[in-house]
Formats: sequence, structure tokens, C-alpha cells
Amino acid sequence: MAFPEDPLDLRGELLLGGTWVNITSRMYTREPVRIVHGTAPGASQADPASCSVLLDNTGGPFSPRNPLGPYFGLFGRNTPFRLTLPADESWLRLDGGYASTPHTTALAVPGDLDVRVEATLDDWRRADRGIVLAGKWSLPLARYCWRFITNTYGGLSLTWSTNGTAAGVAFADMLTPVPVPVDGRICVRAVLDVNNGTGGWTATFYTAPVMAGPWTQLGSAVTGAGVTSVGAADVPLTVGMVGSSVGGSFVPSVGRVHRVEVRSGIGGTLLASPDFTTLAHGSTGTTDSAGRVWGLVGAAAIERREGLFAGEVSSWPPRWTGAGYDAWVPIQAAGILRRLGQGRRPLESTIRRRLQGSSGLLAYWPMEEGADASQIYSPLPGVRPLKTSGLQLAADDSLPGSAPLPTLGASASISGSIPGSTTAGWQVEMVYRLPTIPTLQTEVLRVGVSGSTLRTAHVFVSTAGVRVEGRDGDGAPIVSVLYTDSAALSDFAGRWNRLTLFVADAGGGQSTLSAAWRDISDGSWWWAAGYFAGAMGSAASVTGTWGSAMQGMAIGHLSAVAVAASSPTTPGSTLYSGADRGFAGETAITRVRRLAEEEPALQISARHAPGATSEALGPQGREQLLSLLAEAEETDGGILHERMDRLGLVYRGRSTLYNQSPTLVLDYAAGEVSAPLEPTDDDDGVTNDVTVTRAGGGGSGRAVVATGPLSTAAPEAGGVGVYEQAITLSLGSDAQAEQIAGWLVHLGTWDEARYPSVRVEVHRHPALIPAVMRLRPGHLVRITNPPLYTGPGPLDLIVRQIQHEPTPRTWALTLVCTPAGPYRVGVYDDPVRGRYDTGGSQLAATATTTSANLSVAFTDGTRWITTTSHPSHFPFDIEVGGERMTVTAISATVSPQIFAVTRAVNGISKSHALGTSVSLAQPTVFAL
Repeated sequence: MAFPEDPLDLRGELLLGGTWVNITSRMYTREPVRIVHGTAPGASQADPASCSVLLDNTGGPFSPRNPLGPYFGLFGRNTPFRLTLPADESWLRLDGGYASTPHTTALAVPGDLDVRVEATLDDWRRADRGIVLAGKWSLPLARYCWRFITNTYGGLSLTWSTNGTAAGVAFADMLTPVPVPVDGRICVRAVLDVNNGTGGWTATFYTAPVMAGPWTQLGSAVTGAGVTSVGAADVPLTVGMVGSSVGGSFVPSVGRVHRVEVRSGIGGTLLASPDFTTLAHGSTGTTDSAGRVWGLVGAAAIERREGLFAGEVSSWPPRWTGAGYDAWVPIQAAGILRRLGQGRRPLESTIRRRLQGSSGLLAYWPMEEGADASQIYSPLPGVRPLKTSGLQLAADDSLPGSAPLPTLGASASISGSIPGSTTAGWQVEMVYRLPTIPTLQTEVLRVGVSGSTLRTAHVFVSTAGVRVEGRDGDGAPIVSVLYTDSAALSDFAGRWNRLTLFVADAGGGQSTLSAAWRDISDGSWWWAAGYFAGAMGSAASVTGTWGSAMQGMAIGHLSAVAVAASSPTTPGSTLYSGADRGFAGETAITRVRRLAEEEPALQISARHAPGATSEALGPQGREQLLSLLAEAEETDGGILHERMDRLGLVYRGRSTLYNQSPTLVLDYAAGEVSAPLEPTDDDDGVTNDVTVTRAGGGGSGRAVVATGPLSTAAPEAGGVGVYEQAITLSLGSDAQAEQIAGWLVHLGTWDEARYPSVRVEVHRHPALIPAVMRLRPGHLVRITNPPLYTGPGPLDLIVRQIQHEPTPRTWALTLVCTPAGPYRVGVYDDPVRGRYDTGGSQLAATATTTSANLSVAFTDGTRWITTTSHPSHFPFDIEVGGERMTVTAISATVSPQIFAVTRAVNGISKSHALGTSVSLAQPTVFAL
């Protein structure tokens, strides 16, 4: 049987010759399609998504070497393959393309502007460039109206031109990050009041769950002096990209756009209102309610099919019966993680990766060669290797952002030519570690210059100070500055520094020559500068000649960069900044995003809870990309998984697992969970004594749970004995070690049954399909009305792995889960999650099944609050012997206190003995 009879309309497609070809009719159901997303608990690294499908190969259409096959030459190893199902709404899919409507006079905004965009972007923030949402803006045509973007802070920015030209451009920048939910869908809004009544303008930004609101103001309003206006330039209105702003300081939106509204006036007349949620799959455009005709450009499409799997087919093994009447191909498609994990070379050092992709780079010598190398080469085309002598290569491996670098012998030298120089300004930079300051003045670095009265630029150092000097063609000094500050001199040696020698236009026919040295470990810097008459000139060469006074100095990453005529009050560019220390201290979310920006061929979305942070990491090592992502995942405690709609990855920070609302709710009593629902209550995953050590020789932290049912106490004393774990993590500081150990021991001693397998027959409950299609690893599933043998419900579970098995008439869903309880963490001033438990409480008298009042004694810590002292803090829930009760009032301020309660809130009703423990049903747990 093949899939055309499938009432669920499951569609399989191969990307053949650049076009998605429907091969559903060739999909056998002799064996079910099996799709797996996510990673089973306990795995050390994320597993690739997988999909097994049996294809009918009668006639050999899927035999790659069959020249008579209809797809001959169009497929082979790693052919893209996807499975999709119909979605409940459509969207504008953006992946470098955009939607556009032509300019008309009706699109002009004579006064106030109101722009709204509802979207689900892969990521709402990039650290290097803004993300274009919508606008009327064209750099090639030099015509400007307005542009709405997300900025590098994760906030929103609105730019507009008062006269349609660059001379009239103004902007409002919101630094408060957009509180993007975990699924990435949110509506953002920019409102420009061109005349706020006080002689200026006001821009206000808002967010809402959907276009219909409700709206919440984002940060404070931005104001500016002078009444403004929005130009009416003849340029199309676009969504997802504006003109060629993309490619410089901006990138196009990537993800889904649902609706857009542009209004003249705040909440005023609709000028454009494309709604992409009601269109047919594959539509080429739409006409909105304002009469605007929208078309699609480039990699933009209208989609109404949700991805169930996206991956690649790496092999096509033909199989057939002995007589040859039945032929098939069992394909095993896999997500991008499979290819990332095979034969990938380690990434280069962070400095090298940063510099090689920098604009204006004229010459660069990493100097990371191995000990037996015969030359120091440049990875830039047209740049000759350095001429060197007296260097001991690969002798110093102590700089976090670099591979091992050379040190100087008793007599050493380097010499290199700088091609493609410019007169617009230059900067030469390198990293170094000088053991001690020489007594006599000694040259550290020299730059040859052409096209200026300045012919050589020098940096000298001695115990008298740091000298920056420029000389003319006769070798006579034309500028010489000695910097004698003792602290600056002390910082010049004994640590890894970044030395920068650069020029700038000082105006009036003068230039400045400056030297700056920056402590790589903490970013502090010193700077010496002087003026000379003449042009800046062009950097033509770089040399260094050193004697015994500089022996042992480590050097590396020598670069020459063409820079704009910078102000003489700044210490040059910060091209190396962060990279030279391996980006030590950046958070896991930031590292994932940066790696995604550095690897544009691999789409990685990073998600974290609004306002949350992730764990700081140590230096980025020279590891494979997948290992670096796994390192961030392990330290932060998040989840890395494959996308379902296309090739790519999603990283969910640990904060996204906290206090979730359920994505899928299953009613066991209504038969929505298939048998067997079998809890596992063993010691798998138990850790009650955890030691965490910072990688790279850092400190350690330990956490031990010594009391309780899963404590290190002996079984006869109420514990389970010692279950140790020692783990080494990439950490930004030693202080994190103990905190993370505490979190890991919290997870390892959570006393709750596990449900490693939850099975749902989706075809029997079609109302669940929309929620099932939204389900991703890391989401919360809630099972209501569970059977009595599981204990009281509901059961809240974190999904770690999702398995689909669709056939033409059935659809089985299996979820591999872990308890969600450990991720219910405290929230300040929250009426439920913001309550602290007492140190210990117990019943001071027995309670029957009908007792409406309990006598409770506190045995440790402070007493319970009373209705008189905190009336607004009632009611709340407690747990007594497995029964959940709602406390409506508490009287008495001494032990015992009297609790007025509503019984059997969780369906459990029983009597309780004297001394039974009393605790909050949901006590505050401190998040990591």
C-alpha cells in the first residue's frame, strides 16, 4: 500500500534539480515511516534526526546509476528530503527573499506612522547586524521613507527620512530587548508621533502576542528635538528586506511572517495590511484589505504545510526480489547533525576566524604554524609569507584565542610586505607577551609607510617608558612621544597584550601617530599619541628585529588593516576584541549565536526565556563545530535539536525549560494516552554528590544532598547511599562550579517517577493534531486524570525525544520524557512560585478524611504566615501525606497553628497520623 490514500495527507518530497518533487505515491507502507527527533536522556551529545522510508523502485527511478530513470543525474548522496502535513494556517516563508508591493501616493505617510509586524523569526537578534522587518527604503536609488528593524541589542529601531534623502535621516533606537517567547512568535510595533506637542517627536515601541493585541510598551519612549516628518519617496513597500540595506549593516528576516500593518496616524488609516495566514500553499502573492497587490521576490514563498521531518538521504541501496518483480529502496534520511559529525576538521582559532572575515584586511600572518614549519604564511591571497629568523615556532600555547605561537630567540627578526595599501588610514596590530621590560630602549615593532612625510613608524620600550616615534625619509624623527606612566609601563609586559600602531587624520594638514596596548585578559588599555605634519600615508611593510633583550617574547596574529580616518581620540579599532581571549566569559546563547553568524551555511536558532541569561563559558577551543555546540549545551543545561521544517538546528537555553505552560495536554481518562503508561522508579540518573571542575585547570565546586529519600545517607537511614558524579565543564569563572554542581544534584535527587515512553494514537484523536505539530524537544506535555497507580496527577513531563510513525490510516506518536518538576523554579513575588517553605512542619494532631482544620507545628525555621498578617497571600496549596489541600486561613502565631483547609484537591482523600510532614505543594526552587 502506498501513501496517496492517506487521509492525513502526509507528503514526501525530494529536492531534485532545484525543485521539490512529490514522491508520496512511491512511499511503501509495508514498513511504517519512522521519524525520530531529539535525544534520549543521558546521551552525551545531540542525536541527528532520522527518518526511514521504503520507496517503490519499480522501473528503477531511485537507482542513481540508472540512465533511463526519470531523475537520473538529479539525486545522489545527501539529497534533501522532507515530510510535511497540512497546517492550520499559512505564512510568508522568508529565507533571503521578501514580499513587496509597488509604491503609490496612497502609501505616503503625511504625519504620524504606525507599523506592526507579526512574525516567527528563526532568531530575533544578531550581534553584528540588524534584522530587517519592513520598510520603504532603497540605498541603490537613494530614496528613503522609513525602515523598521531589530537592532544588535535585540531591541527595535525605526529609521525615517524627513525629505526622502540621506541628508534628512533620523532614527529611534530601543535598547530594551524584545521579550520573544520560546516559539519565536510575537508581534512588534513602532509608533512615530512626528509632533509630540512639546516641540519634538516621540517614538514608542510595543509588543503583543498577535496582531490583535493586547499591546505592552517596550521600554521607555524615545524622544528627539524638533518636529519631524516622514518623506514620501517613490520606493516599494517591502516585508523582510529593504533595498540593498541587506549585506552591509543589515540582514533579511529569516523565518515566518504572519501579518503586517502600516497605518497613517497612530491607530489610524490602514495603508497596507497583508495577511499571510489565509492563503493557499504555493500562492504567488495576495491582495490585502487596503487594496495593495503583494508579490514574492527571491527565496520567499507562501507555505501551508508544516514540517514533520527535514533531512538528507545519504545512500540509495537498491533491493529486489529474486525474480526482479518487486524492487524497492530503503532510504534512511538524517538531519544535518549526521553530516556535522562526520569528518569535520576542527575550527581554526577564534582570532584567525575573526580576522579572516574582516573587511579592510590588507595583510595577515596568524603565525600558528607547527614547530617544524619552514615558513610563516598568510591565508590571504596575494600576501607573501613573512621572512623570519630566530623564531621558535609553536612554543607558547597560553593565549586562549590562538593556536600555539612562536617565541623569539636571542636574535630574531620578521619582515613582511603589505600589498593593496590605502591612503585612507591604516592600522597594524599584533598580540604579544613580553616577559620583562628591557632596561635600554628597544624596538618592538616597525611599520614602513609610503605616500607621506612619515616613512617609518616605531614602537620602542624601556624602563624609561613606551615611545611611539615617526621618522621621515632621512631617518629623522618628525614625531616622538614618550609615555612614562608607571602603571602603563607595568602593563606593557608580563601578560598577553594586543599592540596597535595606527594613524588618523587630525585635520588642518596634520595626522596623528598612535600606539595602544590592551590587556587581553581584562580589556584595559593604554595609549600614546603624537601629531605630525602631512598625510597619513599607506602602510607598506612591517618588520621586527630583536636582540637578547626581547628573548622569550611570544608574538602572533600580525595584521594590517585599512581603516577610515578615525578620530585621534580613540585607540584604533577593536578588531581582535574578544577573539584574542577565545571569547571567554560569553554566555552559551551568545556563543551559539556567534557560531551561527560565523557559519552562515548552517542555520542555528538560539532561544532563551525573556529576560533570562545563560551560563558563561570559558575560552572557545579549536574543536569541531558540533563539539563546541555540545559544550555550550552541556554547561548551560539546555537542549540542542534539529529543526523539523528544514535543515538547521535549534538551541533552547535552560531557561526555556522553566515554568512552561503545556504545549500538549493529554487526558488519560479520555483515552488520549495509549497503554501501557508505565512509570520507572529506579536509581537511573540519581546523583547526590556532584563535583564540577572548570576546564583548563580551573577550580572545582561540590554539592552534596545529605538528607532526604535520595540522599547520600545509607538506605537504613532513609537515603540511597552515595551516587557520585565528577564533571568538567567550560566555565567563565570558578564561582560557577559550585552553583552548577548544586543544580545538577538538584536534578539528580528529584524524587519523582520517570515516564520514559508516552504513546499517543494521534489518528484516533484528530483534535490533538495542531498541538502535536507544534511539539518540539524541550516542550512540556501534561497528562491529566492519570490512573491511580501512578499517583496523583497531573503528570508534567519534559519531552526529550519525539518519535512519529505515520501510515496511510494511523499515526503513532511516542514521546521519551523526563520529569518537569525540577524545572518549576521560583519567581519573585509570584503568588504560587514565589513562596518559601518552612524549615520543617508536621501535624500536631491526627486528621480524619473529613477534617477541615489541621493543627500544624513548625519544627524548624520560621512559622507560617497568618491570615491576619498577610491576607492577600491566601489561598495556597500544601501537601500532607500525598494529599494536596488548599489553605484558606491560618490562625495563631505560636506552634501549633490552625490551618483551615479544603481537602482532596488532587483527588486523594485519607486520614493522616500525628507527625505527618506538612509542606508547600510547590515550594520555591532557586533557578541556576
